[in-house]
Amino acid sequence: MGYPIWDLAIGGSLLMALVAIPHVIVSHFAIGGGLLIALTETLAVKRGDPELRGLAKRSSLMLILVSTVFGAISGVGIWVVAGLVSPGAISALIHTYVWGWAIEWVFFVLEIVAALVYYTTWDKISKGAHLLVGWLYFVAAYLSLVIINGIITFMLTPGRWLETGAFWDGFFNPTYWPSLALRTGLCLMMAAAFMVFPAMRAAAAHRVRLVRYLGWWFAAGALVSYAGYRWWEAALPDSVHALFRGATPKLATLAATRHFALWSLATALALAVIILLLRPRLARPVTAAVLAVAAFAFFGGYERLREGVRKPFLIHSHMFSNGLRVAEIADVNQRGVLAAAGWAGQAAAADPADTGRQVFRAQCASCHTLDGYQSIRKALPSVADALAVAADDPAGSGARAYREQCTACHPDVSYQDMKGMLPSADEIRGDPGMIRDLNQGMIAAAVVKLRAMGEVYLAADRTTMIDTSPLHSPYMPPLVGTEEEAEALVAYLASLADGREPRMAMKGGE
Repeated sequence: MGYPIWDLAIGGSLLMALVAIPHVIVSHFAIGGGLLIALTETLAVKRGDPELRGLAKRSSLMLILVSTVFGAISGVGIWVVAGLVSPGAISALIHTYVWGWAIEWVFFVLEIVAALVYYTTWDKISKGAHLLVGWLYFVAAYLSLVIINGIITFMLTPGRWLETGAFWDGFFNPTYWPSLALRTGLCLMMAAAFMVFPAMRAAAAHRVRLVRYLGWWFAAGALVSYAGYRWWEAALPDSVHALFRGATPKLATLAATRHFALWSLATALALAVIILLLRPRLARPVTAAVLAVAAFAFFGGYERLREGVRKPFLIHSHMFSNGLRVAEIADVNQRGVLAAAGWAGQAAAADPADTGRQVFRAQCASCHTLDGYQSIRKALPSVADALAVAADDPAGSGARAYREQCTACHPDVSYQDMKGMLPSADEIRGDPGMIRDLNQGMIAAAVVKLRAMGEVYLAADRTTMIDTSPLHSPYMPPLVGTEEEAEALVAYLASLADGREPRMAMKGGE
């Protein structure tokens, strides 16, 4: 919370995803490719198979271009974006795992050097020495994953680190080994999917054999990935399961992401069996691209799920998504948000809404934009919403407004009952100020509930992972600060609701 917010219309989390997902796909290909290329060349040398060796050589060019160019640049991009979007979390990770990062960078440098030497020394050094360089590349790349995996999984399941603060307690956390198994399978899938393209450039007499060879590796990777995913899911605590599993998950979008990821994996495996194993003559650039997209979809879906189930934390049970540490709640409630986040500005006593804007920037702007990604303005109730519920005009808009604006606080009130509780459409049109007052009351009630969540976190045992499932909004950080700041935030949000554009066109030009 002590770091300024980087305001982006698309939202910091979406920008992070746009940079990170392509990078992790490429980086896992770089690791899996290192294994498959080194193994393929080893088999080729032992068998005296020039076509198999040709596949390894052609694939190594793609490995160089993808890993040392795109992978390296996008990796730097992740550091830049993460440092701007979540500087508090990056600071905490560096302070906790500074030697882990340093070791990973050593492996990364070794990986890049080995890749360049491997590609530039084809047919220039002995086959044994060339194989040694290839295996050295793979070992360095995989050890880089071993280190990074511990830090990434720590953010979701810090384990005993919450109690001890010890490096190894956080590193070898409950999801470390499941995630490593899953990512190892993903490395094989990504490598096989990429290497199908150079395999199709082989002579026609050998193309089927090479494609089928890669098909076995793809299928093995898919099965290992599925087993790793199930293991990862089983290692998560019940409070995290409640967000995306069960008959009534807390976050339906994450439940949908889970289904999407698993069906994508099933699709990728089925395509691999058909295209690469049973009918390898079907392997063409288009079909290979479809197979790769299915594999990417599973990987991207898993990454989206992994990030989503960490809500509302950057580091589970330690730091919230807005940079507030759980241990700081009591202090910030006493001192005030604007005192803790001096960059946001000072309170303006003459204009509560302006003070509320500063409170919003300090507490909410890390996740919510005004009108872009996860727009706060669109999430607020309005006169148009009340009219839609009261008149259901045009058809269906009332039910939509009811779902979006009413059910969070009134889950037991049906749509028809809510219509009966509201004034009629004519009354609303005649006195829109009445609905604005009602909306401000609704906003105030939501703020009270979010503030009350802070007391739950204060009472929780912070030496274990906190169960967020019973909370009113388990995917949001608590609102902290003084009563005056909370009232100012209500005034600011109410001003946004008053000035927003209607969601739907009303009849009669209203």
